[in-house]
Amino acid sequence: MVTISLCMIVKDEEALLPRCLESIQGLVEEVIVVDTGSSDRTVELAQQAGAQVYHFPWVGDFSQARNFSFSKATQQYCLWMDADDVLDAQYRPGFLQLKAALPPQTDVVMLPYHTAFDQAGAPTFTYYRERLIRRLAGLRWSGAVHEAIPPVGNVVYWDKAAISHRKPGPGDPDRNLGIYQGLLAQGKTLSPRERFYYARELASHGREEEAAAQWEEYLASGEGWVENQREACRDLSACYLRQGKGEEAFRALAKALRLGPPRAELCCDFGAFFLERGDYPAAAFWYEAALTRPREDRSGAFVSPDCYGYLPCIQLCVCYYRMGDVERSREYNRRAGQYKPQDPAFLYNQRFFQGKGEALS
Repeated sequence: MVTISLCMIVKDEEALLPRCLESIQGLVEEVIVVDTGSSDRTVELAQQAGAQVYHFPWVGDFSQARNFSFSKATQQYCLWMDADDVLDAQYRPGFLQLKAALPPQTDVVMLPYHTAFDQAGAPTFTYYRERLIRRLAGLRWSGAVHEAIPPVGNVVYWDKAAISHRKPGPGDPDRNLGIYQGLLAQGKTLSPRERFYYARELASHGREEEAAAQWEEYLASGEGWVENQREACRDLSACYLRQGKGEEAFRALAKALRLGPPRAELCCDFGAFFLERGDYPAAAFWYEAALTRPREDRSGAFVSPDCYGYLPCIQLCVCYYRMGDVERSREYNRRAGQYKPQDPAFLYNQRFFQGKGEALS
């Protein structure tokens, strides 16, 4: 069985750190907590939990802090988590299985990272992240923000355990954008990956035209990871839609088709585009296409599980009703209910078809 050091970087996390540490208790041999300048009880709580606490001055670079935390580890593997992450109880057995089965020559272990959830607690947004790194593999974090370690060498994908990002409220909304602006002010040229995420930060701050310009430049360069390029097309389309630029939004989606067969998420974006415009046959075509697409979590892409079942079905219910095919509409609502039997939209439509609703929305 391999041994693991949990390596964390924290600042003012007294409200969340105990939950994170409790979720991983008994699963790791060592806990390293690097504090970057807390003014609350974070350090005290970490020490009470048995962590080794180190101090590292914040320099506006997450990778430097993470590399420092890894440098303090002594076990075979480094596991990273943020204070607002947890290992949910249902994944503890799978994590123990991983420890017992992992070949010691493995360099990187990729685990699912769930970052959004529906009302029933099921993940609605997930992707694989490099989660355990062999300490002596010589791999280091890079990137001042949205930092990463490239999964190279002997890589293992493990789907029997996952980390869940459960942040109860908004964090510092300006932190990441401020880091990027600081890099630009220093005259740094952003890498393709940095430009992709910089555009996302601009969009989240309502700076849509600037965000669109960054995504356009990123896509025009042809550089960067293909999965980020695919996502940039979708992000750019949504950005144009928020600006009321429908044709530009459609062209952005169409660019993604040059990057390979569409995933269900892109099909659903096309479906939504046509549904919003009342073109129900075209919308139905794309939603039905979504139901045929394989889910490829290990591609590293951002995955929206609903796009592979529930969402196309509930939207096809609407499309076919608008086209006058009530029986097919009813059938797709039934199929949506197989994915989410307690979903309000499915239940509303079910009541409608039973003659108890006012109108199908």
